[in-house]
Amino acid sequence: MDIINGYNFICDENILKESVGQRFYINDTDVAVFKVNGEIFAVSNVCPHQQATKIYEGFIENNCVVCPLHGWTFNLKNGKLHNGSRGLDTYEVKILDGKVYAKIKTKELNW
Repeated sequence: MDIINGYNFICDENILKESVGQRFYINDTDVAVFKVNGEIFAVSNVCPHQQATKIYEGFIENNCVVCPLHGWTFNLKNGKLHNGSRGLDTYEVKILDGKVYAKIKTKELNW
């Protein structure tokens, strides 16, 4: 796995299609990646409503992704629901030499 300054390699930028999500697994984290108006966003692929892993299949509307199962709408910049409450985890993205990287921390269990 390619890691640069804490950012994990996701994919080559040219494979992302405008307003079409793609699913990736990074550090055991299910991630949905979207390109919207040329900007790339990485968010959790797990909808908090019923833990469905379908966010990447959602449609884009007003810089938000709409969950295809139940219609919950999440802002791609901050992951929040339309009413401002907590929604999806978001991951900082960087583009280096045509490659997409995101800062995705490994989840640790505290038993």
